[in-house]
Amino acid sequence: MPLTYLKTATPQPQEALNDIADTVQLMLGRIKAGGAQVALEYARQLDGWSGEITVTRAEIDAAIARVPQSLKDDIAWAHENIRRFAEAQRATAQDMEIELRPGLIAGQKQIPVAAAGCYVPGGRYTHIASALMSITTARVAGVEDVTAVSPPCMGGPIPDEMLYTMDLAGATRILCIGGVQGVAAMAFGLFGAPEADILVGPGNAYVAEAKRQLFGPVGIDMFAGPTDSLVLADDSADPEIVAIDLIGQAEHGVNSPVWLATTDTALAEAVIKAVPGVIDSLPEPNQSAARQAWHDLAEVVVCDNREEMAQYSDAKGPEHLHVQARNLDWWRKRLHSYGSLFLGEETTVTFGDKASGPNHVLPTSGAARYTGGLSVHKFLKTVTWQTVDAEALPDLARVSAVISRAERMEGHARAADIRLEKLVQASAPKAAKA
Repeated sequence: MPLTYLKTATPQPQEALNDIADTVQLMLGRIKAGGAQVALEYARQLDGWSGEITVTRAEIDAAIARVPQSLKDDIAWAHENIRRFAEAQRATAQDMEIELRPGLIAGQKQIPVAAAGCYVPGGRYTHIASALMSITTARVAGVEDVTAVSPPCMGGPIPDEMLYTMDLAGATRILCIGGVQGVAAMAFGLFGAPEADILVGPGNAYVAEAKRQLFGPVGIDMFAGPTDSLVLADDSADPEIVAIDLIGQAEHGVNSPVWLATTDTALAEAVIKAVPGVIDSLPEPNQSAARQAWHDLAEVVVCDNREEMAQYSDAKGPEHLHVQARNLDWWRKRLHSYGSLFLGEETTVTFGDKASGPNHVLPTSGAARYTGGLSVHKFLKTVTWQTVDAEALPDLARVSAVISRAERMEGHARAADIRLEKLVQASAPKAAKA
């Protein structure tokens, strides 16, 4: 049966995305050619920052001293959860070796990248949790050098609580610079940082586009767009809680879509009715951001049954997927396409965003159909090795030469042949003597 849409979304015009791409390309080209001086000019022009880019140890220590102990304790509590989850992930990435045939041994090894660049958003919000998620995970993976950048806060320095968090998570250095220029500083190795092997962390459309354009010479965690969230609910859900969960995610920004799929029309209508009051209760600028995101991008759809809801969800591939319905075990087993799954009314996305442990840097814009979120695995290179002795060589050389010639790759075949010939020659005198 066709889905019933009680509210539809209006997608962002492609022209706006093209303008962002052109602007970012120009900025990256200028910074690559002009180095730190050009990046500094952009920081002065776009962020209104007149201070030094590199945050000194003395400045970090002074900021830490100003953070209330109760806030430090709570940030440390979240850090411990995130670190422990990352450590458990790291334990799943194992070196191994196997003897495939007698004398033919192959294996894999996990090697951390040497240098990572972690972008931590700032500006309207102080994204403490993003610093924990990216920097902590890089450190647990074994990355030795981690550069963290964050923009000035409304023309002032990075907030004290952010500096405390970056330091606690293990940043090697902290740079007060954001936007495209901040990403470029990590990629090109400016302001005393080495060139990053991988760039990670969320950011606005310009940050995401900069990472996309830099990908290739440098790795990135994923192609990211605005944050998004989908709630799947049946008639057991509380419409007020659903409305609060949706708007809680919509406050990220005007371009952050939220969606609701349900089998209960009455629930859908109750949520739509409740949303304006939830938005009005927010302070500014959160209220304006959530109102526009809901008006332009929110979607409410009624499905015939739970399988239809699951199909809708898999097609969306949401960043955050929150199930508020009966039989949570069925949903956990059935759903296949999401960045992170939140099961049950009690398990709000906010917990995952801030403190529960699993990483909140997740695929957006449908990318969850083919990739997961940030994890220790993003900072590890799974490389392979192999060794061959005389017992394995005859069959391996013969088969490799046959396949090479079937592919019309004669040079490959001869590289196998010569090793077999050398083995035969080395064995011949021993055979004659015997």
